Amino acid sequence: MTGTEKLQLEIIERTAVLTIANPPANTWDETSLPALKALIQQLNDNKDVYALVITGQGEKFFSAGADLNLFADGDKARARHMARIFGEAFETLSNYRGVSIAAINGYAMGGGLECALACDLRIAETHAQMALPEASVGLLPCAGGTQNLPWLVGEGWAKRMILMGERVNAETALNIGLVEAVVEKGDARETALAWAEKVARQSPPAVRACKELIQSARSAPQRMGLPVERELFVDLFDTEDQKEGVNAFLGKRSPQWKNR
Repeated sequence: MTGTEKLQLEIIERTAVLTIANPPANTWDETSLPALKALIQQLNDNKDVYALVITGQGEKFFSAGADLNLFADGDKARARHMARIFGEAFETLSNYRGVSIAAINGYAMGGGLECALACDLRIAETHAQMALPEASVGLLPCAGGTQNLPWLVGEGWAKRMILMGERVNAETALNIGLVEAVVEKGDARETALAWAEKVARQSPPAVRACKELIQSARSAPQRMGLPVERELFVDLFDTEDQKEGVNAFLGKRSPQWKNR
C-alpha cells in the first residue's frame, strides 16, 4: 500500500476527515508519515476547509504507533530517519492552520497517541486506551510525546505514563485533561464532526490567530505574548472576515465567511 492508500481523505462541507487505514493496527510507517505531512500542507492551501478530523479505521485501533519491526536490527540511520519523518509529520499537524480534532476510536499507543497529542482537541470513545510505552522496549517518544503530554496533563501524570509506562482509559484521560470529551463506542467521529461544525461558525483568520497565540504560550513568557496578542488583533482588521463578522452581528444575521 502507498502512503496515500493508508490515509483516506474525505471532505464533508467545511471539514476534512482523515482516516488512518493501515491494518491491522493502523501503524505509521515510512510511506504514511510523509503522506500525512503532504496532505496537511495541501489542506493548508484549501481555503474552503476549516477543520480536520483524524480517526482510525475499524473499531479497535486509532493507531498503535510505529511498526517496531523497523527498529529490530538496531540500525541508527533508520532510527534517525524515522524520528525525523515522525517529527516532521506531527509538527506539521500541530501547525495546521485550522482546528484539528482527534477522534480516538480505540487504542492510541506510542506514535498513535503522539498523533492525537499533536491535534488541537481530542475525543475518546469509552473503550479507548492510551499510552506512551516506548521506554518498555528501550526507546522513547520521539514525535512530541515528551513535550506535548506534560503541557496537557502536567508533569506528574506525564511521568506516570512515560517513565512507568502507565496506560490510561478514557475516563482517566478525561479526568487528567488528556482528552476533552468521552463518548460512547462508535460516536467519536460524529462528535468530532459536530465540533467541526462549531469551528466553521468562527472566522477562519481569527481562529488561526487565536491558535497561534494559544500554542505560543507553551514556550514564550506572557510578557512576550501579550503585545503580540494586541498586534494580531489589529492585523485582523486587514481581513474581509473581520468586517463581515462585526457587521453581521450588528445586522442580526449569520456571517458568511470567506477565509480572507
